Amino acid sequence: MSNVKNYAEPGGDKWVVSGTLEISAGGQLLLEGTPLVRSPLTSAANQADSTAATIADLKADFNALLAKLQAAGLMESGGG
Repeated sequence: MSNVKNYAEPGGDKWVVSGTLEISAGGQLLLEGTPLVRSPLTSAANQADSTAATIADLKADFNALLAKLQAAGLMESGGG
């Protein structure tokens, strides 16, 4: 048993990180080849609080929110 905070278990199938995992500039964290974190981190444009008085207006506000999430790359577009 090791007394270090971060280590690979025998066989290398499992890494234990009890300390800090720091990914330097240019580094990536991947899951099956797909980045888990975008670099730089992305945020969506602000969506104002809805003041909708009708279902149609509420639908328009909601669709505007979806469009902003898609434009920021935080949600896939697909037109369902």
